[in-house]
Amino acid sequence: MTLFTIDEVRKTFKNGEVEEEILKGINLSLKEGEITALVGASGSGKSTLLTIAAGLQPATDGQVFFEEQNLTTMSTEQVRKLRASKFGFVFQFAHLVPFLTVEEQLLLMLDVAESRLKKYEQQHEVNHLLQLIGMAHRKTAYPSSLSGGEKQRVAIARAIIHQPKVLFADEPTASLDSQRSKEIMLLLRELTKTLKITTLMVTHDEEMLAYADRIIKMSDGLVLPNAMY
Repeated sequence: MTLFTIDEVRKTFKNGEVEEEILKGINLSLKEGEITALVGASGSGKSTLLTIAAGLQPATDGQVFFEEQNLTTMSTEQVRKLRASKFGFVFQFAHLVPFLTVEEQLLLMLDVAESRLKKYEQQHEVNHLLQLIGMAHRKTAYPSSLSGGEKQRVAIARAIIHQPKVLFADEPTASLDSQRSKEIMLLLRELTKTLKITTLMVTHDEEMLAYADRIIKMSDGLVLPNAMY
C-alpha cells in the first residue's frame, strides 16, 4: 500500500542574487513496510528531499502527501504534531540526551509523541523494544558508557518507540565502522519489516544498499532515468 507520495517537488535557495534550484521536480511514492534508499553524490539533493518529505522544511513548489493528508497545506503546528506522532528520525549521530539513561531516552520520546499509553504500558513497550534491539541489559546505562553501535541502536529504538508510520534515516551508519554498519542495517531492516514501517534512507555507502527494497539514484536535483529499482 502506498503511504507517502511526493508530487513534482522543487526546492530553490537564494545565494545572494542568484537562485539555485536544488530539487527540479521530484516524483516519488513510498510503500508500507519497504526501505527505500536515496543515493547520489554530495549536492545531488537527496538530504534536501528527505527533509522536505519529513516536513522539516517546505518545498518551493509541489506537494507532499501522507495518508492522503497534504503536508504542503498544513499549518506549522499541524506538521509538528504529525512529525511527533507519525514520523521517526535517525541521523548520522545518535544525539542522545547525555543525562538520561537508555530507558529514559525512550520514555521521553513517548512523552514528546503524547502517547496515550498508561505508565505501565509505556514501561512494557520500552522493555519489549530494548529486548528486540539487544539492549535490555543496558537500560540503566548513560550514553557516555555506550559504544557507537550501541548509541545508534538506542537512537533507532527512540525513533520507533511511539510506533511511527514512517522512519526517516539520514546517513544512519556513516559514523560507524563496517561491521557495526551491517549490524545496524540488519536491525533497521528487521524492525521495518516486523513493525511495517515505511523507511526512507539517505546513504552514500553502497554496501548498505543490499538492505534496501528499492534504490533511487539522484544527480543534480533529479532522479536519474531508469534509476528506480
